Amino acid sequence: MIRKIATGILAIAATSAVALSLPTAASASTADFDDYSGSWGPVYAKYHLAKAQGQVSVEWDDDESNEVHVSGRLYDLDDRDYDEGGKCGYVKFQAEDSEGDWSTVYTKKYCGFPGYKKFHFEENDVFTLRAKVCQVSEQGSFATKCGPWSYLYTAEDE
Repeated sequence: MIRKIATGILAIAATSAVALSLPTAASASTADFDDYSGSWGPVYAKYHLAKAQGQVSVEWDDDESNEVHVSGRLYDLDDRDYDEGGKCGYVKFQAEDSEGDWSTVYTKKYCGFPGYKKFHFEENDVFTLRAKVCQVSEQGSFATKCGPWSYLYTAEDE
C-alpha cells in the first residue's frame, strides 16, 4: 500500500516537472538572442606592466547576426625608460565566428607611462571575443610578456 502511494506521488511529481519544463523549452528554441552589455577586465600583461579594461556591447538583429562594440583603455604601467628595457602596452582582440575560426580583429599599442589611451572598435558576426595584453618595444611590433587570453563575450551564454 505504501509502495503504491509513493509510486503515485513520484508519478505526479515527474508529470508536473515535465509539464512545467515544456513552455520554457519551446520558448528557448524559438527565441532570438538578447542584446548584451557588460564591462570587461582588467586584463594584464605578464608581471602587470600593462593592462586594459572597458565595456563590450552586442546588438543582435533579426537575421541572427550581431554587431559587437568594444571600448576601453590601454594602460602602460612600465615605469622604466626605454633604454632600461621599458616597453609599451599592447592589447590584441580576436573574434571567433560561428564556424569556429579565430581572427585578429583589433590591436592597439600605447607608450606613455603612467597614462592610458582610449580605444573603440566594432566587429560583425562574433560568436566569441577574447583579449590578451602584452608589452611591445617602442619601435617594434613583436609582442612579448603576454598575459593569458581573457574571454570577454560568447554567444553561448545568451
